[in-house]
Amino acid sequence: MVRIRLRRVGGKKQPSYRIVAADKESPRDGRFLEILGFYNPRTEPATLQMKEDRIYDWMSRGAQPSDSVKQLFRSAGVMDRFARYKEGEAIEVLLEEAETAAQARVGSPKTTGVTPTKKSKKKAKPAAEPEAEVVEEVKAEVEAETKAEVEAQETGAEVEAEVESEAETEVEEAAAEEEAEAEAEAETETEEETEVEAEEITAEVEAEVETEEAEAEVAEAAAEEEAEVEAEEEVLAEAETEAELEDKADVEAEAEAETEVEEEAEPETETEDEAEAESDEAEEETDE
Repeated sequence: MVRIRLRRVGGKKQPSYRIVAADKESPRDGRFLEILGFYNPRTEPATLQMKEDRIYDWMSRGAQPSDSVKQLFRSAGVMDRFARYKEGEAIEVLLEEAETAAQARVGSPKTTGVTPTKKSKKKAKPAAEPEAEVVEEVKAEVEAETKAEVEAQETGAEVEAEVESEAETEVEEAAAEEEAEAEAEAETETEEETEVEAEEITAEVEAEVETEEAEAEVAEAAAEEEAEVEAEEEVLAEAETEAELEDKADVEAEAEAETEVEEEAEPETETEDEAEAESDEAEEETDE
């Protein structure tokens, strides 16, 4: 934001000011954007010079005059002319009016506070005047000049105090804004950290859930595979049992068949044995 404010120039105890457009965060006597006028409170009357066309331009773009500058603008009629400018009145007419007002404000180019010794000497030259009257006149002049100087210094001090107060206020406002921004950034960072932590926790939970699901799927697959193996083993065992039973039945059937064959063959064997025995006996008898 741009502010139109006073910038102190001049020597020690001889303040004068430039009216400048400067960034709000810039220090009182720091960098500025443009010089818009000059103000010297030590002349009688005070010297006030302004570039009103540039002032209108800056204020039209949102620049805000400080309290001290606004007071000067009001005393010079700038605020009224700017209001008329915003309403559409020709700038040439307003600038001509401003020039007339500036000529009416022109005072002595010399500042107040001239040392009284020279004037007292000038007053002391006429020898015809009584000494007491000269002293009184010199005293009156000294008092008047001293009073004017004090008033000028007080006016300059007041303006300077206002400027300093305004600068301090601006610094405090800038510090408050920076602090508020820092707090907002800290809150944002805290929120972001909280969101990141929440996301991390969510990711961890999701990872755990996925791991558990994967483990469950693996366990389920292993159980299914084990069940299939057991089923296959049972089928194989049943098949083996059936095969053994079939083999046993075959063996028994073969045994029974052999037994039957042997039983059928036994009478014939006995007959053959008897025949052989008879043949042997007959042979023996013959031999005898």
